Amino acid sequence: MFANFFFERLGRESLIAADDTWALLTLLVVSVAFAIWLEQRYAWASRVSGAIIALLIALAASNLSVIPTSCALYDEIIWGYAVPLGIPLLLLQCNMKKIWRETGRMMVIFLIGAAGTVTGAFLAYTLLHKYIPGLEGVAAMMTGSYIGGGVNFAALALEFDVGEIKASATVADNLLMALYFFALLLFAGMKFFRGRFTHPHIDAVLESGDTEGAKTQAAAYWSRKDISLKDIAMNFAYAAAVVYAAKLIAALIGGLIPDTGVVCHILHTFFGSEYVWITTVSMAAATWGEKQVAKLSGSQEIGTYLIYLFLFVIGVPASISKILTETPLLLAFTGIMVVVNMVFCFVGGKLLRFDLEDIILASNANIGGPTTAAGMAISQGWSALVGPVMLVGTFGYVIGTYLGILVGGILGA
Repeated sequence: MFANFFFERLGRESLIAADDTWALLTLLVVSVAFAIWLEQRYAWASRVSGAIIALLIALAASNLSVIPTSCALYDEIIWGYAVPLGIPLLLLQCNMKKIWRETGRMMVIFLIGAAGTVTGAFLAYTLLHKYIPGLEGVAAMMTGSYIGGGVNFAALALEFDVGEIKASATVADNLLMALYFFALLLFAGMKFFRGRFTHPHIDAVLESGDTEGAKTQAAAYWSRKDISLKDIAMNFAYAAAVVYAAKLIAALIGGLIPDTGVVCHILHTFFGSEYVWITTVSMAAATWGEKQVAKLSGSQEIGTYLIYLFLFVIGVPASISKILTETPLLLAFTGIMVVVNMVFCFVGGKLLRFDLEDIILASNANIGGPTTAAGMAISQGWSALVGPVMLVGTFGYVIGTYLGILVGGILGA
């Protein structure tokens, strides 16, 4: 009651206004700095990871109405600039000649996860359709979202005209993605999973750095490195040039491929995506320019910091109160889909003898999309897997809409 009166007097829905960019930016960078400090200072925080700590701070701040759930800083600056600039810097670690043998099978486990998403949609619909009106369209939307991402979610919402339930489904999606992101990172550190799957990338991180003098694993991995003003300048120049080139290539090739018919639409979607070309150009530079890349210091640190900013932002839109009061059944519906996806990925991965890291990231690429999966790989120091998971996640954008339409059609949406 008092809170409502307070915000009514303020004339806005949060303590910090959406247009108060400097206040929001201060909270954002201080929160990320605090998360990184905790990660490198305390063992428990290192196990949780600074990425999850930053996300939880954002989740708490938005649900306590300290910050708005949408603003230009999140939507235009972080999504529009920080994420694209961070990806090329981090992909400098991805020399495809060296890593293809390790990660070339990731598409297989990704497709197994996609099959799990479709199966989960049918199971969740069977269990809950009597209680949620219009669930056919929601099943289609969430199938697209949990194979591809937000682009597929929006397209399928328009295709099946789901109406007002879209907002509630969006809230459920955001909260569940944040919780699942946290769960997957916990799985990566649990003895139960490590004892049943191989985990070479986790082992490599544990063995890297001066672990004797470091307080935590994170502090060991992110030990101090030499970096000059020229390195900073070259890193940002390189990243901006890659993003700009990728946008030009995507616009050119996307314009040459008509967006008509199933085959042409798939080609237009894939080759017209700037993230496909950011990934391709970056990995080409890392693969065929390895001598030049070796001279560039600080790219992983700068890129990781930019992705940490992004991880804070993805925790903002998840409204816990709205889920608990208005859409608990939608949370259960999406939860069933996510659990079935997880079961498919882990069981399929065990049968095919996949590494634990591949399974976790492929499932994340299904549920959260390529940037979220890349963010997880980055936060854990699995640098060699960033490029492959970006590619398979982008492929999800291509097939997500069609599988969503198939599910909606079968259910009679």
